[in-house]
Amino acid sequence: KRVFINGLESYGSKNIAAILYECVPLSAYDEDEAEEQQKAFLLVGSVDRSDRGALDGSRADERRPSPPVKYLTSPAVLYAILSKSDRDELLLKLMQCDVVIYNITDHADQVEEAFWAVSALHNQMEHFSASKMFILISTVMTWARTETLDPEDPTLPLTDELFWRRRPHPNFKSQCDLEKRVVKLGSLNNAVFSTYVLASGCLYGKGEQFLHYFFKTAWQGGQDEIPLFGDGSNIIPTIHISDLASVIQNVIERPPLPSYLLAVDNSNNTMEEIVEKVACVLGSGKIQKKPIEEAFLISDFSVMEIDTMQLDLCMDSVYIRELLAVKWLYESGIVENIERVVEEYRQSRQLLPIRACVLGPPAVGKSTVCEHISQHYKLHHISLKEIISETISQLEYIVKNADAEDEDLLEETETLLDSLRAGLKTVCPSGVLDEQLKVKVVKDKLLSKPCRNQGYVLDSFPETCEQARELFSSDTDSSEDVTSSISSRRIIPEFVFYLDASDEFLKDRVKSLPESVIQERNYEQEPFLQRLAKHREDKLKNETALEYFDDMDISPVVLKITSNNESDFLLLMHKLFEAIGQPRNYDISAQDGRHQESRKDEKQMNGNVKSSSLLEKRQREEEKQRAEKSEEWRAKLEKVKLYEDKLLEAHTLPVRNYLLEHVMPTLSQGLAHCCQSQPQDPVDFLAEYLLMNNPFNY
Repeated sequence: KRVFINGLESYGSKNIAAILYECVPLSAYDEDEAEEQQKAFLLVGSVDRSDRGALDGSRADERRPSPPVKYLTSPAVLYAILSKSDRDELLLKLMQCDVVIYNITDHADQVEEAFWAVSALHNQMEHFSASKMFILISTVMTWARTETLDPEDPTLPLTDELFWRRRPHPNFKSQCDLEKRVVKLGSLNNAVFSTYVLASGCLYGKGEQFLHYFFKTAWQGGQDEIPLFGDGSNIIPTIHISDLASVIQNVIERPPLPSYLLAVDNSNNTMEEIVEKVACVLGSGKIQKKPIEEAFLISDFSVMEIDTMQLDLCMDSVYIRELLAVKWLYESGIVENIERVVEEYRQSRQLLPIRACVLGPPAVGKSTVCEHISQHYKLHHISLKEIISETISQLEYIVKNADAEDEDLLEETETLLDSLRAGLKTVCPSGVLDEQLKVKVVKDKLLSKPCRNQGYVLDSFPETCEQARELFSSDTDSSEDVTSSISSRRIIPEFVFYLDASDEFLKDRVKSLPESVIQERNYEQEPFLQRLAKHREDKLKNETALEYFDDMDISPVVLKITSNNESDFLLLMHKLFEAIGQPRNYDISAQDGRHQESRKDEKQMNGNVKSSSLLEKRQREEEKQRAEKSEEWRAKLEKVKLYEDKLLEAHTLPVRNYLLEHVMPTLSQGLAHCCQSQPQDPVDFLAEYLLMNNPFNY
């Protein structure tokens, strides 16, 4: 069948089209011949002309980053890609299709075109060469103000058969009117032109839509607590984009009798449960509740998405469960399937960690190279000294806040703390710190969620083959160690760089360093020469970490350092960047760009004579930004208040007019007579007066 779907540049339509293209006819599954069958659908799509570049990845959108979508540009997949601007041409193509799908879940401006499309097709029924089907993918926001079936039991679900009771969110009235129009037109001559409305739950999966902000914030790890806007106790009806596509396929190939279907999974998770689960898997696991008004200050959210976050509905897709044979992939919802959803999110947005390790003799420049790599790819720079300092701070906090009754834990923590403090006194890895303790603190860091999300660059560790084996390998003889084995594979470096230089060059470099740097890095003559000799000896004996990586089929890239010139260093970094490839991270947003510029300004101020004037300038800019944000927030709150006032006035005006016309004239006269007469029982007097002077004579 030839299927049309609108808005291929949008999240929903793009993914639905991709999934439908891969579908085989449902009959093939019944006959166990799915692999031998041809594709079920030939797709035709429309795009907004202004968003055409988004289809082939030619235009980057930091807010909705997505990889190039090959299926949208391949002639073997799509019959045509149309522009929405030419409706005569669009109607001609719609007439050539067996099924027309209009998705209005992404943008409100899609409603008007869908209204035109279903009306135009209905008017052309007499010219149909064969029966056609129109499917409207709507949203459960058209149910947002629907009253619960039982006020005492708000968890009693709303079902498809009660669609006539639905009451839309004020911002989704046009979508509700469109639903009514689609159902009505399909009931006039169902044999020729059948119509269906799929009220879709909030979509997730394949890179995320309204939940993208929470995934992105948790993945980046910049905030210790993931914000949750609102109370979070509201139930969010959801459905995975793949399951929605499966429902659509079933409706096309096995049309059900009801024309209005709810498309939601069985989860009924609250907003707090969803955000907390995302935070646990991708971030720190902590959330912070904030007023819903603060969501308006987040540029990642559209008004439609903010409305969606406040939805509170318990729903059940009775018709889909009873009438369609949907092969659910995520029927239990996002919380139960969070690991799969997160992996899908990473793959869809190409957010894959880069793991690199830089090794070499002392003073060869490993830390400088690691710093540049971490800045270029936005990775975590891991050095042994910094990890020990970080672990010491964490243990000191534990000791300070430990329960006095837990003596064993307190004693164990203090022992570990003393060992780390002793090891921190000697910066060099060959200090007094126990080898197993070194490996433990580094491995714990590599297994942390920030390192597993963005990746890392490991500075000067491991040094020996034994350290590398302890750090990246695990014994899998028992079933309990399987998880450990998987974790070890997830942290092993993809790229290993070995920087080398002659002993004479390294000695000359150390001699030219400032005394403060020599003391900080433990480059005094005797310790430095001992470390250098030890490194050369281990290399001759094939006992360095390079041997381990060779055994793991990770070929180290050896780079010779022969000069201290800046141009040679830039050439070295160019080689490193070429070896690693393109970043696998979010593009720098405008806000992050401003933060980076601010940090550069701060560094310049520290060593600049005019630091005071630059600081004043920076403070003025910050005050200006705060004032702009405050004004923006105030303006948005005023708009919300104005809208609520207008809505209240619209609701109360008929009542006010009725009272003024039919009640107030007689009531005012009665009150005036009551004041003049001043009877002992004024209420009885007023009641008798109103009965005697009733203008309607009931």
